[in-house]
Amino acid sequence: MLTITEVTTPGQLARFVDFPWQVYAGNPNWVPPTKKDVRHLLDAEHHPFWQHARRALFLAEQDDRIVGRISAQVDDNYNRLWNEQLGSFGFFESFDDQAVAAALLDRAAGWVREQGMTVLRGPMSPSSNDEWGTLIEGFDSPPVVMMPYNPDYYPRLFEAWGLKKAKDLLAFYKAASTPMPQRFVDLAGKLRANKRITVRPINLKNLESEMALFKDIYNASWEKNWGFSPMTEAELDLLAKNLKTVADPNMCLLAFYDGKPAGLSLTLPDLNQILIKFNGRLGPVEMLRFLALRGKVKGSRALVFGTKSEYRRLGLPVLLLYETEDYMRRKGYQWCELSWNLEDNRLINDFDTEVGARIYKRYRVYEKPL
Repeated sequence: MLTITEVTTPGQLARFVDFPWQVYAGNPNWVPPTKKDVRHLLDAEHHPFWQHARRALFLAEQDDRIVGRISAQVDDNYNRLWNEQLGSFGFFESFDDQAVAAALLDRAAGWVREQGMTVLRGPMSPSSNDEWGTLIEGFDSPPVVMMPYNPDYYPRLFEAWGLKKAKDLLAFYKAASTPMPQRFVDLAGKLRANKRITVRPINLKNLESEMALFKDIYNASWEKNWGFSPMTEAELDLLAKNLKTVADPNMCLLAFYDGKPAGLSLTLPDLNQILIKFNGRLGPVEMLRFLALRGKVKGSRALVFGTKSEYRRLGLPVLLLYETEDYMRRKGYQWCELSWNLEDNRLINDFDTEVGARIYKRYRVYEKPL
């Protein structure tokens, strides 16, 4: 008999966190998440996302065995910004069983409906600032840091339940051996010589003021993008804490025009290349090995490029990308994923293509009216 149970105890939460290891057993492209990080992300009392959101977690059980899981959540900040009544689902994992998937989605939809929501969207784990979408193309390689991975049957399970495409997200691959077009190199040179424009690495030793700049540029650059969810001060504080441990400041750049914050780029080493070796554990012993392997990471993810609207005609993304690529080549990086891009953001997609990148993964965000 199939039953869906809400997670209310520490034991159930542990089973929720552990379940993906059953789904992905033997899959060489799955990067096991650090269990400590997943537990923190789901911690409704201590993680800052849940200061403006609420959630429920559910387990599917059949014959005393866990066969699936799902979350349901409502982000009040998002709904206030967009004047929507949106609920979402995330952290979905299931074996290839339509009955299990349908029961989980039914329960998630029922919960968000009880919260007064009229649309279900996902997967969002738990928001567009985290892992978003389900992979529909590009199953033959591992995901980069902060991008999802899933079995190829998930889209079929979702669509059979009645979810429809809301939007696709694109990931571009750029090899270090592919040079920027000469006209972009020339433009970067002109921008470098412009005394009104300055670009510098983020200062990890003064992150409080740096994150204020980040928030100013990020929210102004992204607030009109579909699916955008604003980050609070507490969420930015957590981001700053995480950046201290994972970022190379020379790959995190701020651009200024006449001394005023104008643009930013945030590129991270693809630490998934290391984490895939640790099977979800990152204790003291694993951390020593992690630090030893960090210098061998050859891939990266360009996570954020943003420019305030009043400075978009200057070409700052060209300069930011040029400076980042120049540094990464000198450090021995071999490739970079530029992600994610909305499929209908023609400006950024054309730009990524022109600089020599190609689409190599596609993710789908689904939704269903309730």
